[in-house]
This record gives sequence, structure tokens and C-alpha cells, in this order.
Amino acid sequence: MKYDFESIIDRRGQDAWAVDDLYDDPTPPMEGWSVIPMWVADMSFATCPTVLEAMAERCKHPCFGYYKTKDEYWNSIIDWQTKRNGVVGLERKHLAYENGVLGGVVGALNVLCSKGDNILVHSPTYVGFTSALENNGWNIVHSELKQDENGIYRMDYEDMEQKIKKNRIHACVFCSPHNPTGRVWEREELEKAYAIFEKYDVKVVSDEIWSDLIRPGYKHIPSQSVNEWAKMNTVAEYAITKTFNMAGLIGSYRIIYNKYLAHRIDKDESLCHYNDINVFSQHALIGAYKPEGHEWVDELNQVLAANIDKLKAFLEQYDITMPTPQGTYLLFADCTKYCEKHGITLDELEKKMWDYGVSTQDGRAFHGACHIRINVAIPPALLDEAIDRLEKYVLVK
Repeated sequence: MKYDFESIIDRRGQDAWAVDDLYDDPTPPMEGWSVIPMWVADMSFATCPTVLEAMAERCKHPCFGYYKTKDEYWNSIIDWQTKRNGVVGLERKHLAYENGVLGGVVGALNVLCSKGDNILVHSPTYVGFTSALENNGWNIVHSELKQDENGIYRMDYEDMEQKIKKNRIHACVFCSPHNPTGRVWEREELEKAYAIFEKYDVKVVSDEIWSDLIRPGYKHIPSQSVNEWAKMNTVAEYAITKTFNMAGLIGSYRIIYNKYLAHRIDKDESLCHYNDINVFSQHALIGAYKPEGHEWVDELNQVLAANIDKLKAFLEQYDITMPTPQGTYLLFADCTKYCEKHGITLDELEKKMWDYGVSTQDGRAFHGACHIRINVAIPPALLDEAIDRLEKYVLVK
């Protein structure tokens, strides 16, 4: 490979929540065991070199005062969306900066909803949606995804329609690709969902932050591309932060084709004087969306797919099951059979993993009854170390 996804980078002391927060835990792993971060959704890979180059070049100039966002920034987004997702007709007027995707979701809902409104969200549910919506005073109505005969999570359209009617819902927070299940929605699935949304005039806020992290052989379909109604009634949120491992840098963007809706959200978000782009975020995106960035992401997706396959095959030997994620770098692993077979609780299983430094995330926060969410965006050698610890000290057949 052209890019380095093998080096194990020491992130301790570098402000890494994924690592430093674990070492500060009042009940650390047993003595002698280092922490392998496989929980919060950032990566243990260095970002694309062109990102660092772009930021370093800007850092050569010693002044960091007020500035105007470059046309190159907006043109880079249009070029990326055109080449990566097949988007047609995207223009500067359809774009706006957001500090973060969750903030963008809340900003859109502030215009689309009243406090106390019911909002449709699929379950399992990204924990960030739960906290953001509850903190802002909205009621979440869950429509549970159902697993088919192959274990693939599918939308339950009948359930969606019933809950929309019963709860007088007019807004949906959609996740595409879906976190935590890793579903990359097929066009037919999106068309069926949007037929229901259109029938009941349900506006959609679509979190598409995972849209670049797609397993080879699958394709992200932007929600706004489903049909003209979807285009004009969807607020889509994107970011480089997940794709290029820069969550700590801050910066995302939204796409809205409906001028009336865009103007209303612009006005509402302007009231706090908060959503102003950081100069380094601007140059980071320009660097990320260069041709080398396309190459880097393509190689990254190959590494992620290999890591997913290796860990999934290992865990399934122990009756810990999950569908193969079609996108993201997350496994949503069902530990029900394993825990029942060995007479232990999920808490006990997670504690044993943590004792040996394998840090995963409790899936119950995502509405998985006996699940753990596992991040495999780590160097292959570190994944091998995690598997070795699980095999020797944690799991039993």
C-alpha cells in the first residue's frame, strides 16, 4: 500500500480521549496490561499526509486573524461529492459550514420542530442522537430495525408508518450509513422510506458522516438523490472529521437544496454567532479532498474490511454474532448466546475484557440488549494483539 496503516502510534499524552480517558479510569486494567482503544469512534491511524501538509503550509504564515473562507474550500466539497457520491448540480449556494454534525442536526431541528415534538429515529440508535435530542427537549420515537434471515438490519416500513401517524411526527433523524449497525442503505430501501416521509410530510435530517467509509463492493447513496421530494426536504450533514480522523479539529458542512429551508436554518444558527470555521479546518479539508485523499480513503477501506473480517470470524467461534458492516468501522456484536451459554452477564464479560486492556463500548447505550460496539480502526498488529488477549484470557468455548 502507498499509505501507512500499520504503524502503532503512541497517543498517550496527546489529548486523545480514546486513550487518555481510559488511563484515567479509577479502575484500570490489571497491572501490566496496556489499553487497546476499540471503543469511541475515532481511528488509531495517522491522517492523510496532504492534510498535514496543507495545515503546515498555512502555519508558516504567522498571522491568524479574521479571514474569509476560500472559494477553494467550497469547490473542494463540490468536487468530492461529485466524484465520490455521484452528486449532480451541487453549487456553493447549497452549502454551509457547521462546527459539528450533531450541532447541525440540532440546528436543523430547531427550525423544523417545536420543543416537545416527537421525532422518529431508528433503533439501534447512535448515542449522540439520544443525548442531543433529549437535551434539547424533543421526544424520541424509536422504530426498531429488524434483522432478516441473514442477520442484515432492515427498516420496518410498517412500523415507521404506524408510529409517524400515531405520534403526529413531522421530522426524522436519519443515519446513512447507519451507526452502529453498519448498514449502507440500498436505493430501494431509501425509496420506500422516503415514500412514507413524503406521504406524511416528514422532513429528514440525514447524518451522512460515515459516507466515505464504505466496504469495497458497496456504494453510499446520498439521501437527497432519491427523488426531487427528498432533495428539497432533506438536510444532509457531512464532515471530514470521521473520514480523516480529525474529530478533535472540528468542522463539518451541510447540504440543503431548499432555499427557504436553508435561509431559515442560516438565520436560526446565526443567532449564537458560533458556527464560524476555524482557519486550520478550512485548510485541512482542502488538503483532505485532494486526489491523494481519494487514494488514502480507498486504501483505508481495504484495511478496515480486512480488520472487520478477521475479528468477526474470531468472535463467531464463540457464539458472538453480528452482520458484516457494509460501512463504518464498527462491529455491533450480539453477546446474548455467549453470555447465556456461560452464565455470565454482559457487565461481567466487559469487565473481563477491560481487565486485559481490550476496551470496547457497551451496546446498551445504543439499544442493543446484550451488545458491544467494537471499533476496528486500529493497526492490524494491534488488532491481532486484542484477539490474542481475548483468546487466551477472556473468551471460552
